[in-house]
Amino acid sequence: MSNFPSPFKQLDIKEGDAHIIRNAGGMARDAIRSIIISQRLLGTREIAVYHHTGCGMVTFNTPSLKQIVKDSDPEAFAKPENAKLIDELDFLEFDNLEESVKKDVKFLKESPLVMKGTKVTGWIHHVETGEATRVA
Repeated sequence: MSNFPSPFKQLDIKEGDAHIIRNAGGMARDAIRSIIISQRLLGTREIAVYHHTGCGMVTFNTPSLKQIVKDSDPEAFAKPENAKLIDELDFLEFDNLEESVKKDVKFLKESPLVMKGTKVTGWIHHVETGEATRVA
């Protein structure tokens, strides 16, 4: 996405002041390790969950993606230890963008791993217009 503007600029915050989750789907549960490091070692006290329209995370489900991975290298995934690696993964897909943002914000606000007093907000970047809308 070459036309994806910097979330820091869109949200009018200085880089380094907030942790912006930028992984597949912007999933907070998948980023908790990075959030802990960012807060404890870098001093960030704000988290912005930032999803975008047209997200590929709404285009699949975990069982079908597991099968795609297994089919991509049947010999490797015939080995029980490799099959276990993929079988235990949850790809954290979702079907409602706004609800996913709200769920991630709630997860972070309730997590004992996030420092007390951290500002947590949720946003949707509209790829079509370049605008960001706060939803949580």
